[in-house]
Amino acid sequence: MQVTIGHHQIEFGPKRMQLTADGTTVAPYEHVRLRPVTPFIGAEIQGVDLASPTPAQIDELKRALLERKVLFFRDQHHLTAHQHRDFAAHWGELEVHPLLDQGAIPEVVRFDRGEDNPGMENIWHVDVSWQQRPPLGSVLRAIDVPDAGGDTLWSDMGNAYDALPQELRDRIDGLTATHDFTPSFGLGMSPEKLAEMQEQYPPQHHPVVRTHPETGRRTLFVNSLFTTGIDGVAPEEGEALLRRLLDQVKMPDFQVRLRWAPGTVAFWDNRATQHYACSDYFPNRRVMERVAVVGDVPA
Repeated sequence: MQVTIGHHQIEFGPKRMQLTADGTTVAPYEHVRLRPVTPFIGAEIQGVDLASPTPAQIDELKRALLERKVLFFRDQHHLTAHQHRDFAAHWGELEVHPLLDQGAIPEVVRFDRGEDNPGMENIWHVDVSWQQRPPLGSVLRAIDVPDAGGDTLWSDMGNAYDALPQELRDRIDGLTATHDFTPSFGLGMSPEKLAEMQEQYPPQHHPVVRTHPETGRRTLFVNSLFTTGIDGVAPEEGEALLRRLLDQVKMPDFQVRLRWAPGTVAFWDNRATQHYACSDYFPNRRVMERVAVVGDVPA
């Protein structure tokens, strides 16, 4: 089956089960139940207790994350912060975020938003793309959510790239872009603290189009929050080019949206997606906890 996105025919169905360019097909799932949410991105997973997943379930979840890019788990109310951390650790080394407050468990970041601390994540972004090794993925757990609002959206950066006109893909392949925390996290820092952090975490130059290290998929890797410019391009041209790419991320054709409930967990591939947390719930309270897995150097 084919759908039209922009000027491109993109095929899904059996072929969407392929993870690599050599045609390797994913076997049926036997230890988890998977229900796709859209043809391209997102799946609800059933039959897994994240507090005690079996090795066979972890293996299938690793496959599912690559195939579906975002996984949703409902009714995980019993999951503790330690179990949350331990689940994410099945994917590798865990991040201790250098610019967000740490709780009792350093790897678990808590986002407690409400009337006195409004949500600020309502911008399309890749987590921590200003690091040399941005996260492989993030596991986000809902603790307390408003009765309405506070949804999160994810956009598939592989499909976003595929749907660009060929001449634009040719233009951006091989380019790099600058990623910097200063325009976001740096806003609330004293000059002394900002200088210290800038020395410790200088801007990074990542490919505009990265190759996913496990699937080989080409994906857009610029975002509104941390990408400050296209390298080696005249400023006016670079700004226009970056705007065009950032607009591509916003197309609903590439997106999936999650309505949270307490005990819902979302796990996304940070190498293949961008996300946006709606801040439409103000002044109500929304409390989430996140654990991120350290990734590779984008190439």
